[in-house]
Amino acid sequence: MTTTAVLDTTALEAWMDAAGLPGRGAPLEWSFVSGGSQNEIFEIRRGDLHAALRKPPLTAPASRDDGILREWRIIHALDGTDVPHTTAIAVCSDPAVLGRPFYLMGFVDGWSPMGGEGWPAPFDANLSVRRGLAEQLVEGVALLGAVDWRARGLGDLGRPDGFHDRQVPRWTSFYERIRARDLPGYEEATRWLAERRPLDFVPGIMHGDYQFANVMFQYGAPARLAAIIDWEMGTVGDPKLDLGWLMHSWPEDTAVSGAEGYVDLTGMPGRTALIEYYAERSGRQVDDMDYYQVLAKWKLAIVLEQGYQRAGDDPKLQSFGPLVLELMAGAADLAASSDYRSSR
Repeated sequence: MTTTAVLDTTALEAWMDAAGLPGRGAPLEWSFVSGGSQNEIFEIRRGDLHAALRKPPLTAPASRDDGILREWRIIHALDGTDVPHTTAIAVCSDPAVLGRPFYLMGFVDGWSPMGGEGWPAPFDANLSVRRGLAEQLVEGVALLGAVDWRARGLGDLGRPDGFHDRQVPRWTSFYERIRARDLPGYEEATRWLAERRPLDFVPGIMHGDYQFANVMFQYGAPARLAAIIDWEMGTVGDPKLDLGWLMHSWPEDTAVSGAEGYVDLTGMPGRTALIEYYAERSGRQVDDMDYYQVLAKWKLAIVLEQGYQRAGDDPKLQSFGPLVLELMAGAADLAASSDYRSSR
């Protein structure tokens, strides 16, 4: 084991027994899956139960406890929907059991795009089946946005009223607090966003960091989304911002520049084709997608700028420096070239 993360199996077994979970009397087996400063994930086996346990590390800020319970609310609400997700098994809000609140979810039998070098077979060599990976990714946004969040008990999860009215004031205020250098294009992109709103706004569940890194696929072809994972930023807001987050850096021609990102998109549909695919699958209009893509680039640049300002000698955070400049310039360029003129 390459981590110091541990579980108090005696306490966990007692809690599982009290909760009436399968496996009473059977030995509990566990292994560390991932985590660090972020939430920790453990694989749990006990009798017929095969689950993943997710909790904040002991050193995480106290606010992370509310976050883990928020995640639980979302995956529990998704049970019974057609959104691919991890099955909600049980939650423990009492930090006395394992030191932090935690929950158990079904262990996903699938693969992560971030789990190795390149795509697994058959997606490594057969470009024709890669199309489905992209379409399934976009399908996830469409399915998530269609969930009746009020009926699923999430009426108080977020603040959809005034969602877009808050975006520019919130993030400009955040940027001014951390500002240590000028970002070319910031003023232009900020002004453009402040003067515009979506053509319509249909509130729904949004993931908040929707990308290949936060989904899992079933094994084999055709591509099938197994689960959307990592709900730290989940809320009720505008699901189309998830699409904007996904599409803002997606190339128009994947044959030319598909291999330049953190995953190889070669063989997948281009940005416009996937936005049209979303419109077909969701029934929502996409004439205002420039707004969402500018907002995504602008917001991500500000978020990463905070990391860059705290980089110190961390090479990963240092690498955010030029990426921030690229994102903000891209936001300004798209704003300048866009013919989207919807006003407030």
